[in-house]
Amino acid sequence: MEKIKSDIEIAQESKLEKIVEIGEKINLSEDDLELFGNYKAKISIEKLKGLKGDDGKLILVTAINPTPAGEGKTTTSVGLSDALSLIGKKTIVCLREPSLGPSFGVKGGAAGGGYAQVVPMEDINLHFTGDLHAITTAHNLLAALIDNSIQQGNLLNIDPRTITFRRVVDLNDRALRNCIIGLGGKSNGVPRETGFDITVASEVMAILCLSNDLMDMKKRFSKIVIGYTYDKKPVTAADLKAEGSMTLLMKDAIKPNLVQTLEGTPAFLHGGPFANIAHGCNSISATRAALKMADYVVTEAGFGADLGAEKFFNLKCRFGKLKPDATVVVATVRALKMHGGLLKSDLQKEDLDALKKGFANLEKHILNIKKFGVPVVVAINSFYTDTNSELNYIKDQCNKLGVKAEISNVFVEGGKGGVELAKSVVETIENETSNFKVLYDENDSIVNKVEVIAKEIYGASGVNYSGKAKKTIEELESLNYDKLPICMAKTQYSFSDDEKKLGRPENFKIEINEVRLSAGAGFIVCIAGNVMTMPGLPKTPAACNIDIDENGIIKGLF
Repeated sequence: MEKIKSDIEIAQESKLEKIVEIGEKINLSEDDLELFGNYKAKISIEKLKGLKGDDGKLILVTAINPTPAGEGKTTTSVGLSDALSLIGKKTIVCLREPSLGPSFGVKGGAAGGGYAQVVPMEDINLHFTGDLHAITTAHNLLAALIDNSIQQGNLLNIDPRTITFRRVVDLNDRALRNCIIGLGGKSNGVPRETGFDITVASEVMAILCLSNDLMDMKKRFSKIVIGYTYDKKPVTAADLKAEGSMTLLMKDAIKPNLVQTLEGTPAFLHGGPFANIAHGCNSISATRAALKMADYVVTEAGFGADLGAEKFFNLKCRFGKLKPDATVVVATVRALKMHGGLLKSDLQKEDLDALKKGFANLEKHILNIKKFGVPVVVAINSFYTDTNSELNYIKDQCNKLGVKAEISNVFVEGGKGGVELAKSVVETIENETSNFKVLYDENDSIVNKVEVIAKEIYGASGVNYSGKAKKTIEELESLNYDKLPICMAKTQYSFSDDEKKLGRPENFKIEINEVRLSAGAGFIVCIAGNVMTMPGLPKTPAACNIDIDENGIIKGLF
């Protein structure tokens, strides 16, 4: 049997076009680009400001709830964009930037896979153009200014016990989740409890992805609430005079990054908030720029549609005034059988009973997307173990729901393996009108907004709140911070907040343990279940298998 090449081997063997040539495909001159070597660039602010004309069609790629069997959402996003290019459509794919945490942890990188990747793969999955470092630094600058203000006489009257703004680092490091700072004597600061989140959970990351331009970013930074005074008044970044220097640190990070797929389709990679603990979408600025430059724009939202798509619609589209024209929901036979109760070790054998049970997960996601008024196409990401009976069952069930389902083989074949999917997406856009709408009014109460998401999207029977969460909600209402949309943080593996409840669980309640205000980003984070905002490393981290040789060849990165 022929050895299957790894993602990094495929990427390293590919012949890339110069990034200037990629830019020319979407009418970007060399003067419009700020080059980072030969194969990656940022798009200049001047070019972004000058973009005019009608928007192209916006396609969201989302998925069923992820399983260890794999779904291939990013791979499908990349492959679909290449397929659209193959059938003559001017296309750009807009993706998130990977975080170093998962790259060295268990999940791996986020540049697609097989023959449907964005490249240069090593750069993208490592330091890339430095955006995440800029976010980390801007975030931690504000954190340092908070503690310095307290140390230097506390003129703002900050109550250290109420500080909600933690520090961040772009690695999985569970030891930093809770810590005490300021130890070692009076000259080293005021001792207090705090902790670290991963950079992609930072409010600075969310602000990058939701800002229209540099000055909008500065305005949002100024609104960040870092804690409260002893008389319970909010303290903002503006009170600390931090927004100017934070914006300075982000002056280049706000520019979208241009790279390419293995087949030379332009790709914008910009911003990377997690979808289970943040809003899971790339930047509004990159997506809006792409819509001015291409006829079709493919973008993705993280994890399953219950998280990524819900927040793409209710947050990103609300803030960015975007109107998606179609949604592609990615599923695999293998993953659906796991949702139907099969163990990963048993997935290679045909099991229509497990598939029928697991299809309920896909069905719920399809029905959820329809609630937003957006047409749906299902992409069945194929594996060699799939049988015709299994594939036909998914197609038949989707047809009964009024949805087209196409087999995608982009992992093995690249763009040509997604041509039928691309044709179905184009046909759906041409024949079905998107009547997009958000699911709730942001001016409704926090409790009502959470209930809409829990009941309509997750299928929960209700919502329970911890005493701590109830108290925070009351405080937000009293300070008039309650009229903001909701960013739910929960496990990606289930519609519920219990990762073990696969398929389409029923008769469960969502448990809201904590509520956090992200006033700069413009939303309220509600944490359900035991979601960690700082992941940990597995028993054998991916980092242990990553290496570089004397010739600079990287191995083990996937």
